[in-house]
Amino acid sequence: MENFLAEHTTPPYLVRPSFSGHQTFPFRYTWLKKGVDAVIEKSNVFADDDAPVVLGVGKNMVSSIRHWCLAANLIEKKEDGSDPRGFKASDFGEAIFKDKKGFDPYLENPSTLWWIHWKIATNKDQAATCSWAFNFLNYPEFTKKSLTKDLIYWIKQQKNIRKQPSENTIQKDVNCFFRTYCLSHSSETAIIEDTFDCPLVELDLIREVQVEQDENRYQFNLGAKPSLTDSMLALTITAFWNDRFPNANTLSFSKIMYSKLSPGQVFKLDENTLVMHLEKLESITDGNITYDDTAGLKQISRREKLDTLKLLKGVYE
Repeated sequence: MENFLAEHTTPPYLVRPSFSGHQTFPFRYTWLKKGVDAVIEKSNVFADDDAPVVLGVGKNMVSSIRHWCLAANLIEKKEDGSDPRGFKASDFGEAIFKDKKGFDPYLENPSTLWWIHWKIATNKDQAATCSWAFNFLNYPEFTKKSLTKDLIYWIKQQKNIRKQPSENTIQKDVNCFFRTYCLSHSSETAIIEDTFDCPLVELDLIREVQVEQDENRYQFNLGAKPSLTDSMLALTITAFWNDRFPNANTLSFSKIMYSKLSPGQVFKLDENTLVMHLEKLESITDGNITYDDTAGLKQISRREKLDTLKLLKGVYE
């Protein structure tokens, strides 16, 4: 199985994937804002004994909120040395969730969910199962067991992982992955806290297709996504471009569509849908990025690097 490496123009780097931290909880609608607000108010809030009271959740959920805020790059560790246990809101975390000034503090705009999905599914370190599934799982259909088996196989091939996670840890992470993207089927005896669906379920990226021999089968929902806007595609293409091919002035259609950690893979688009989005880039970026399909050579070109925070603002205008 292919190594989980980034295709940089510079030498590829290995990752240190994590398969825990969420305490088996997908995030809830209010959690991300709670996490951003909390670190703005007090940087080391997650290390405080009263964190459950401040955040209004159980102790394990405190760790889960921290995990998801980090995985979605809404908060980040403080690097100034002032507090080794401290965090700060990222630029994107403040831009989206900060009270009164935030673009979408209460997750009312589907574009926010697409951006959060993008950040999580491209976070190879802190959301390894999610990132691996969206970028490497290419089977038409899959089950929890088959995904777990393939993921364990891949992990065993990675020489850079000093301590191999246990099979039980992987199974819990896979279960959390499905609960993050798929509707729950709650039994009468289920704990109410465990029946809440994650907001990312709304994106309809993974569908349950059938139950065979008491095992649910799933598939990715390939093709057009009605709530995925041209502006969000422009933002994620720019983020992908700046991160993966920072020195390139052109980017081929195949890289945008099929490269690991690309918009085509992360959003599970088809070629026709991606072309339709690319054709709108020129107007969205005021002519900075243009799409060309000359002699069958599909590619986009840019005059200069665009600032992703400025593009994020355009998503909500």
